[in-house]
Amino acid sequence: MTSASFHPAGPARRTVVAAAGAAGLTAVLAACGGSDEDASTDPTNAPPGSASEDAGGGEDTGAGAALAATADIPEGGGMVFADQKVVVTQPSKGEFKAFSATCTHQGCAVKSVSDGVINCPCHNSNFSITDGSVQSGPAPKPLPAVQITVSGDSIQLAG
Repeated sequence: MTSASFHPAGPARRTVVAAAGAAGLTAVLAACGGSDEDASTDPTNAPPGSASEDAGGGEDTGAGAALAATADIPEGGGMVFADQKVVVTQPSKGEFKAFSATCTHQGCAVKSVSDGVINCPCHNSNFSITDGSVQSGPAPKPLPAVQITVSGDSIQLAG
């Protein structure tokens, strides 16, 4: 008796499995891509009462333009300005610092400042309000400093 192979008409099993895997990977990547930055840079998505709740109010805040009033930045805290991609902190009374609002882990926008740290919601990295150094999380490097000037009660991005 001779053995014969049976091959049904249609695509081979490997082709079907490979196509299903590619479709699944595309769906996973689509679910992960783009939404982190959109959600984390929208100040209207901030929790009520958070320091970034009113950030990014649509004013012209390019270099040299007023970014905030000193009274807007809480002592021991800070405020995220999503449109300018900067976070301004006041580690101690009258001392103002500014850092990039882009997390050094995977580029998500930091979202809030609380309990003396700048918080990234994507993977829970936390940075010091004093020097931008990594306090916890997967971020590999500190947040880069951003130059600001304080004149009277006004804080501006240095130009």
